[in-house]
Amino acid sequence: NTAGFVSGYRGSPLGGLDQTLWKAASHLQRNHIVFQPGINEDLAATAVWGSQQVNLSPQAKYEGVFAMWYGKGPGVDRSGDALKHANYTGIGKNGGVLAVAGDDPSCKSSSLCSQSEPMLMHVGIPSLFPGNVQEILDFGLHGYMMSRLSGLWVGLKIVTNVADGSGTANVD
Repeated sequence: NTAGFVSGYRGSPLGGLDQTLWKAASHLQRNHIVFQPGINEDLAATAVWGSQQVNLSPQAKYEGVFAMWYGKGPGVDRSGDALKHANYTGIGKNGGVLAVAGDDPSCKSSSLCSQSEPMLMHVGIPSLFPGNVQEILDFGLHGYMMSRLSGLWVGLKIVTNVADGSGTANVD
């Protein structure tokens, strides 16, 4: 009996994610998933952190919450304190968190080149690096399982050419 929660801050290369989530609002609602965009990356990370504490309330409606935080590369740097505290606090027993970092290493549409792995490593978040659409889905599911089994947030680095690319994926 779990629910989902998504919060983040728009920016390159994940700028279209929030638009996609808004378009899927009825599907999200039917599946007990709440999308709450963040005012900035820090507040979004703090909200996701809170989603992992549902087990602290005796009146909790769900036994756990799987959650996703997302932000652009500079936002990962900016949110280091929130990410570190949230990760060190851990996840709910039936929860799990995927921290999606949008990196623009070639500076295609960002003011600065970005590489999130050093900051994710600094705050204790292991990271996965999908190279295509299929791997985003596969590594995303694997990341949630890693999170649930380890008690840690798990990073998913999405670079510009993958975020802006296209491809086919098996969603069976």
